[in-house]
Amino acid sequence: MTAPMDISDFPNCRILVVGDLMIDEYVWGSVDRISPEAPVQIVAVDREEYTLGGAGNVVNNLAALGAQVSVGGVIGTLADGDRLMAMFTALGIDASGVVRDPVRPTTRKTRIIAANQHVLRIDRETRSSLPENACRALETLIRRKLPESDVMLISDYGKGVVTPSLVQTTVQIADACGKIVIADPKGVDFSKYAGLTLITPNQKEAALASGVDIADDAGLSQAAHRLLNTSGVRHLLVTRGKDGMVLFEEGKEPYAIPAEARQVYDVSGAGDTVIAVFGLAVAAGRSFREAAMMANTAAGLVVGKVGTATITPAELSTALRHDVISRKHKSLAELSKIVSERRREGSRIVLTNGCFDLLHAGHIQLFSASKKMGDVLVVAIDDDTSVRRLKGNGRPIICARERVRILSALDSIDYIVVFSSEMLPQLIETLRPDVLTKGNNYTADTILGHEQVVRMGGRVALVEMMENVSSSKIIQNIRTAPAG
Repeated sequence: MTAPMDISDFPNCRILVVGDLMIDEYVWGSVDRISPEAPVQIVAVDREEYTLGGAGNVVNNLAALGAQVSVGGVIGTLADGDRLMAMFTALGIDASGVVRDPVRPTTRKTRIIAANQHVLRIDRETRSSLPENACRALETLIRRKLPESDVMLISDYGKGVVTPSLVQTTVQIADACGKIVIADPKGVDFSKYAGLTLITPNQKEAALASGVDIADDAGLSQAAHRLLNTSGVRHLLVTRGKDGMVLFEEGKEPYAIPAEARQVYDVSGAGDTVIAVFGLAVAAGRSFREAAMMANTAAGLVVGKVGTATITPAELSTALRHDVISRKHKSLAELSKIVSERRREGSRIVLTNGCFDLLHAGHIQLFSASKKMGDVLVVAIDDDTSVRRLKGNGRPIICARERVRILSALDSIDYIVVFSSEMLPQLIETLRPDVLTKGNNYTADTILGHEQVVRMGGRVALVEMMENVSSSKIIQNIRTAPAG
């Protein structure tokens, strides 16, 4: 089974993208004087750069992460259209579904940037309705490509490509073949997306579409539930910029994901990265919650770059490893809130504790068996002072910070807390575990805290352990092994 935060299977995923294709033009220069003709800056142009924008940026993000991508949209027949198609060819994208309309221009957004500051944007576009032949061509593409794709993404920038008819045709086909379709919406009437699996509005868009002023978490929750009730969409992922994002699913508590504190240089295209990574993660078999966490991490990376940028697999993998550690390692106060929420959802809480110095196969066996006894596994590790007091001088071999990093890599563990041994009663009182586990090298009556757990309605479970395996024995063997 692939680890939730592993992206090695992204290249096996087939994604269909349909939406408003654009060219993003960046004009880079410097400013050192004001025009004598008008009180405006004079930008001395150093270089120009063209990248894929709109739905094209979604495609670019997917391609950068190795996905197999097919794309549909409508562009013009002049130089910008040629440039866009050449970029698709360079990325190895199947662009056979792109319609070229001799009347319609290719949307181009020109951004003037001086000294890393966005000075001006110029848009060349039309928002007129598509000709009938273009609509039919896109619907034909969806009928042909969606059944063989893992996930379809709709990137709506309000330029006329994503019509209610196209969405409903997509829903019919997706329902018939059991496919997930996700849209990045535009406008104030989200009923246009009725029947889709999930949409990804930002907080401002959610407020406008719901008619609810979102000033706090309560306002966000009210807006989200109104949208779910009125739009006909099944799930909602609201992006909140520096405040992360919140996933709303029918019948479940909202799932909030905080943003990593990173320097923000440019938010353009961040929404494209969110829908691309979320969709790709779902196509790779991740849950919506896991996909949202990955998309949140990716968005945090891309806003740290200037321009409509993408991220590499190496960048995402590194950031995900860091985020896994920060997400799993919690203080006791943080765990108290998390466990209370999970318990309200009906989850069973399992706790195991120990030094876990020099991780070995017996520990892995303990964690795996413990996880099967409930829904949430919390591992409490003794801090360095406690380990030294319990095991003697020279221990721990691995400090608490590094033990947290190692344990965070294990899929079976949901949360990790570092505590001092005298805090065990407080730990148990706070978490109120349904199950406390230990290896069967203990007996129930010798396990510290067993009476407290039972008194609170929980139970103690002994896990059968591998014989003659312990950190102390391994360390002793290393110390006594002959040199050379």
